[in-house]
Amino acid sequence: MVLKLKRKNPALGSLGQSGIVRAILLCNIGMFVLSVFVDLQSLRFSASPFDFLSPGNNSLLALGSTGTIPMFQFHHYWSLLSANYLHAGLLHIVFNMIALLQLAPLVSRAYGDYRMAVIYTLGGVAGYVLSIAAGVQLTLGASAAICSLLGSLLYYGKSRGGVYGQNIFRQIGGWAVGLAIFGFVVPGINNWGHGGGMIAGVILGFLLGYTERREEKPIHKITGLLCIVVTALVLIWSCLYGVILLYF
Repeated sequence: MVLKLKRKNPALGSLGQSGIVRAILLCNIGMFVLSVFVDLQSLRFSASPFDFLSPGNNSLLALGSTGTIPMFQFHHYWSLLSANYLHAGLLHIVFNMIALLQLAPLVSRAYGDYRMAVIYTLGGVAGYVLSIAAGVQLTLGASAAICSLLGSLLYYGKSRGGVYGQNIFRQIGGWAVGLAIFGFVVPGINNWGHGGGMIAGVILGFLLGYTERREEKPIHKITGLLCIVVTALVLIWSCLYGVILLYF
């Protein structure tokens, strides 16, 4: 789905990609490439588009997929964050990155880059916390974090109101409904992660505030930078841990 805005809002400006959005995109791509090549013998080339170019479970587990098994059996607590940057196949990452490139720039314009980073990071973690509480054994993907972006935009559109806010709310609401239908029709979708991420996005949007009502303050920038640094450290650790575990 493509988000089209009929009315340009001067407070938001053009929806260009920020450096943080590009960094998130590149980290997702980089982790997918690593998961493919780190365990080539387990790579699957299924005729099914959902399984084509799918990394093996060993590489995904080693690199930081999350769920009750990684968390409680292997104590991979950092997987709550790293799982947001892993994907189960080519189609999986393509769909998620298309959604990221459509939603993240809009959230950046509405909330600011640093608040967007906070929403993406903490919303993704919250989605996986809920899915683990629901008993999901093994899960991964950027969907929980992307759903937190959806949630923040739902809050933004509803809170802002007016023609523009209502337009945002209706269009993002369409995304949410479509995602819910997709999740219940297609097997293997982590609806708990999606729902948890979306709820977290609404809450974070309310707590952080958006630019038209509250400019980004030093605390927002510090929190955003902390999320970025912690994410970078976790991904570096997951790469080193995964390679060492699989090869040594």
